[in-house]
Formats: sequence, structure tokens, C-alpha cells
Amino acid sequence: MSLLKVNDVSYSYDGIVNVLLNVSFTVEEGTVVGLVGPNGSGKSTLIRNLFDLVRLQSGSIRVGGHEHSGPEAKRQAMYLSSNDYLPEFLTAREYLTMVGKLYGAGIDHTEALALFREFSMEGRYDDLIEDYSHGMRKKTQLVSALVVRPRLTVIDETLNGIDLEALHLAEKEFRRIRAEGRSILLCTHDFAVLERLADRTLFLDLGHVVYDAPTAELVEEHGSLADMVFDYLETAER
Repeated sequence: MSLLKVNDVSYSYDGIVNVLLNVSFTVEEGTVVGLVGPNGSGKSTLIRNLFDLVRLQSGSIRVGGHEHSGPEAKRQAMYLSSNDYLPEFLTAREYLTMVGKLYGAGIDHTEALALFREFSMEGRYDDLIEDYSHGMRKKTQLVSALVVRPRLTVIDETLNGIDLEALHLAEKEFRRIRAEGRSILLCTHDFAVLERLADRTLFLDLGHVVYDAPTAELVEEHGSLADMVFDYLETAER
């Protein structure tokens, strides 16, 4: 079943130049889909459209069979942004409690504490977020998704800024999420992570879908995801 279905989405900020042009793809249940593309390719605008942060101009987006702007869809998907903006006046415990209420999910604080220990943040769960480092804030974002466990998690460069041990743990948890039948749309420039994790990879450039295929097939054809992207950028008329 398609958990996320994007159909012919186009978007322009000025009404003249399309940042997205007829973008269509799906994310099936129990899959990790990679999203790659250079700066200016439309990735961030696409994600803003997915979460109704900008008004959809054309096409359609459905989450779990529901129109993306409705409450049923919004309860099923979580967005982890590329920045580390979190409410600094809250502790992690208070923040996760708030997020749980937004998604109608009870938070297992014992589980959250265990994840804080695994992410090398033991003893910081009840500290104010304003005292957290950049890496700790990123890991707190990840913990919120791992505890709430929505049907769809969209991760936009959230893995940037975390240490290698935390990255290894995150990958292990993402595999568990996939095994549960939940899905992840993972936007990252770390192609090695996608080669290890992603069932499919979507390559976006100048608002167009360039490739949308199983990751293993793309690696077999091009040698690596990095070679796929760089070879295209060297030869494409931009």
C-alpha cells in the first residue's frame, strides 16, 4: 500500500519559474526511500508541500489515503527538519510529552530515557534544551520520532551534526521502524547511508524527478549513488 502518494505536484514562488514541476512518486509501507539532489533542486519545497507548510498549487498529496492537509494525514506523518530549532524553555521530557500529545500518543518515558542513554545523553533528559549542544538537539529530534513512531517519518538532513556512534544507532532504529511496516523518507547528502538503508532512491534536480528506482539497481548501474549524481550534474544542461 502507498503510505505517501505524490501526484503531479508543481510549485512556484513567483508564479513564473517552477521550483517543482510535475513531481510524482510514492512511498510504500515498510520502506525507506532516499531523497537526494543538489541545493536548489526543490527538496525543501517538496517537503514543505508534504506537510502543508505552503499551500499546494497543483497536483495532489495523500498520506495514508487521506488528503495531506487534513488532520488524519497530519497525525500519521512527522517532520524532522534540517535545523535544530527546539523550544529552549522546555526540558526534553516536557518536549516529548508535548509532541506525544500532538500525535495522540502516550510517551513511554522509560523508553525515551533508554534512548537518551544509548545516544550518550544520560542524565540530560530533565535539563533545559537551551543547554543542549547542536548534536544533542539533533539527537532529541530523532528520539521524538523513535518514541512516537508515526507511520511516516520525513527526515531532512537531521543526521548532520551527530557523531558516528549515534549515526550507527539511528540506522539500526530505522531498520526496526521499517520492519514494523512504518516508512521513512530520508533526505540526505550522505550517499553511503542511503546505500546501506534505502530501498529506493529519488533524485530530484531543478524540480524534476531525474531517477526513481531501487537503490541497488542505481548502484549497480552507476557504481555508487555519488557517481550517479555527479555524472548527471556534469553532463546535464542546467
